[in-house]
Formats: sequence, C-alpha cells, structure tokens
Amino acid sequence: MSKLKKIVEDSKNQKMKVIDLSDRGIQNLNEVPGLMMLEHVTHLTMSHNKLAAVPPSIGELVNLEMLNLFNNHIEELPTSLSGLMKLKILNLGMNRLSHLPRGFGSFAKLEMLDLSYNNLSENSLPSNFFFMTTLRTLYLADNDFETFPANINKLQDMQVLSLRDNDLISLPKEVGELLKLKELHIQGNRLTVLPPELGNLELTGPNNVFKADRNPWVAPILEQFMLGNSHVFGYIRSDTYKYLHGRHIHAEPAPPPKKDDKAKKACRKPLHNKNK
Repeated sequence: MSKLKKIVEDSKNQKMKVIDLSDRGIQNLNEVPGLMMLEHVTHLTMSHNKLAAVPPSIGELVNLEMLNLFNNHIEELPTSLSGLMKLKILNLGMNRLSHLPRGFGSFAKLEMLDLSYNNLSENSLPSNFFFMTTLRTLYLADNDFETFPANINKLQDMQVLSLRDNDLISLPKEVGELLKLKELHIQGNRLTVLPPELGNLELTGPNNVFKADRNPWVAPILEQFMLGNSHVFGYIRSDTYKYLHGRHIHAEPAPPPKKDDKAKKACRKPLHNKNK
C-alpha cells in the first residue's frame, strides 16, 4: 500500500504523465488512493492485476491517451470510460467481459482497441460500436462471435483486424470495403467459404498479412490455400468462384460444429476469491 501511495504522490508532485502499476496484485482501485485525481496523467498501465471492475471515476482522467488493463478479472465497464476524449489506445484483453456498456463507441480519437480473450459475441456490442471511425487496429481474437456485423464497413481507417479463434461461420462481405486493411486474421474459426468481395483487398503483398488456417474450408478453396494466399485471392476474384459461392450460400448448408470447449477458457473459470 505504501509503495502505491508513493507512486501517486510522486506523480502528483512531479507531474509525471506515465504511471505503471502492472503486476501488483491490485484487486480494487480504492487500494490506490488519489489515482483518479491525477488529471495530468496520459499513460496508465494496470495490466496483470486482479481488478474485477473499473470505477466510473476513471472518467476523471481527462488527459489519458493510453489505458492498459490487460489480464485482469474485469466483468463490468463504466459508461464514463468512453468519455475519455483523448484516449488513443485501450487494452482490455484477457478479462471477463461478456458485454460492453451503452455508448461504448463514443470515443473521439481511439485508434487501437484490444478486446481479445474475453467472452464477447455479436450480441455484446452496443449500437454505436462502429461509430469509432478513428479505429485503425481492432483485436477481437478468442471471443465467441459466430457472425460479425456488416457495420464493420464504417471503420474505413481500419488497417489491422483480428477475429481469430472465434466461432465465425461467415465473414461479412462488407470487410471487402475496408480498403486500407493491411492485416486480416481469421484463423481458427468455422469458415467454409470467403465472400468474393474480399478480393477487393490487397492482402498478399510483402507488407500485408492474411492468416486463415484452421478453418474447415470447402475443397476448392482449400486447394488454393495449399498453393498460397495469392492463389486464394486470384480464385475468389474469378467469375467461377462467384458463381459457386452464390450456389453455396443459396443452399444454406448447416454450419460446421464447434470444435473447442470454450468453457475451459481462463476468462470463464470462477474466481475463488470473488466474494472475499
């Protein structure tokens, strides 16, 4: 406690803009008195702690540009979080989030959002989630999405999108409208086909990344993957594929079964000390 208090006091007296409180066993931000009064702080790291919630007073840190809460036990987020108008980087990866608060998409300058390793699905996103048009990087790996909203096309500045290790049975064709996309990670899902519109993107150059392994692709696409990503994109741009894709969608085949038992995920295990 004394060490945490000293960090806060030093920051207050010296106007230190960067605070790192990672890996200190913090369970409640009340254990760090005065932290939410440090309006001058721009970078706050509280990763690898045991926080179960974020207090509404987080909104008092009006100059925050980076907030790192990776690897905690957070189940709830306050609506005041999206009132941080200067925030550019928000890391909420490896927590226990099953929903996001109303108005979460109100961030004015957010460029990087990490929500990997949570319990989110297509029903977890507030209606204004895709209003964050400044987003360049979005990590949603290892969640529970089976579908993904078509509104993804509103994020026109998106450069990196990670949807790996979800339960996706389809990829929205609107992803093909993200013309600035440089990296797309969709490996480890239940995808059998790709939307032809994905061919609008250039994801096979030396500065691009396209990863799509560990999906139950239909045979024609799987054959192209064995030859390389450039062959995949050449194929999905072809009239032959567009015709076959249309027939496949019209047939409405049953989705592949889920492979992984996500009940074993760390973010779903009960907290033994939750009520202590």
